[in-house]
Amino acid sequence: MGCIYRRNKIYWVKYYRNGKPYCESSHSDIEAVAQRLLKRREGEIAQGKQPGVVYDRISFDELADDYLTDFRINKKRSIIRAEHSVKTLREWFGGMKVTQITTTEIRRYVEKRLEEGYANGTINRELAALKRVFNLGAECTPPKVSQVPHIPMLREDNVRKGFFEPESFDLVMEYLPEYLRPVVFFGYCTGWRKEEILSLTWKQIDLAQGIVRLEPGETKNSEGRTIYMEPDLWVEMKKLLGQRKIGCPYVFNAFGKKIGDFRKSWKAACKRAGIPGMLFHDLRRTAVRNMIRAGIPERVAMAISGHKTRAVFDRYNIVSSEDLKAAALRRQEYREKQLERLQNGYKRPINEQRVVTLRATTP
Repeated sequence: MGCIYRRNKIYWVKYYRNGKPYCESSHSDIEAVAQRLLKRREGEIAQGKQPGVVYDRISFDELADDYLTDFRINKKRSIIRAEHSVKTLREWFGGMKVTQITTTEIRRYVEKRLEEGYANGTINRELAALKRVFNLGAECTPPKVSQVPHIPMLREDNVRKGFFEPESFDLVMEYLPEYLRPVVFFGYCTGWRKEEILSLTWKQIDLAQGIVRLEPGETKNSEGRTIYMEPDLWVEMKKLLGQRKIGCPYVFNAFGKKIGDFRKSWKAACKRAGIPGMLFHDLRRTAVRNMIRAGIPERVAMAISGHKTRAVFDRYNIVSSEDLKAAALRRQEYREKQLERLQNGYKRPINEQRVVTLRATTP
């Protein structure tokens, strides 16, 4: 059983859980307030829960450290982004106890970030990190948080819709440095991510079978992937094999070294091609769109491009202006066929003629 006692004018409560004593201030000089607090804590203990005072001692910084530790021990690729999100979150929630981080407090944080001019997508990445911080705390044994606060996400309307038409792609290829052209062509064909392409080594290429493999752990979602090369891509890879630099394991390289950041060359080529602002990632959208337009089943296209979820894949399967024009032509073609049927003396089936006759004779 617990008890109530006073320190100066403030009432305190004392209770036990598994033989361990807990002392907690009621922050009030009214005895009834302390009695209600003691009753609530004893109820939590009777239900097998930790007393709330335990959670009052856990800080956001402790949970944030656990979050980063989870990234390091699982060797997650997005550790740099996670560290940046935690650094930003600490500026607002650092030093706070987890029980102080409520939905209202989170909304205040979001409002501040919006006033600073940050995009909804950037803020959502930070909120996703905050949600993961709390979920990891709830999964601990014993748990470090009693409940995960509701974290409202912002609506994102900044989905990119960039993709390459064949003419613009050929122009970009023409203006790129020669060593980058195979990289871009591979991305245009497969829709793979830039780092997945740049990290390819010759041990992952089987020209005899026409296969390119990514082993588990080498992709963003940590799942392996295997694709068969179309003839044009196979010819390009065979050409690269003939130009292979001794001692360089990378398929795509710059004079025997792994290709690094080439944004400057990419931007210059896109500008000269008359399509400034295009991203290398737009090749991924283009590849997805081209596969679907070619009649490749969506499940197979997802396996090639490495999309794990249908929701993200659908964002890449973008309708272009050419698709809309083709739809207009198909509608016109359908209308012309309908008019042709009428001009050729379309006759109703017997059952339709009977219905019309009955309606005409019905008083």
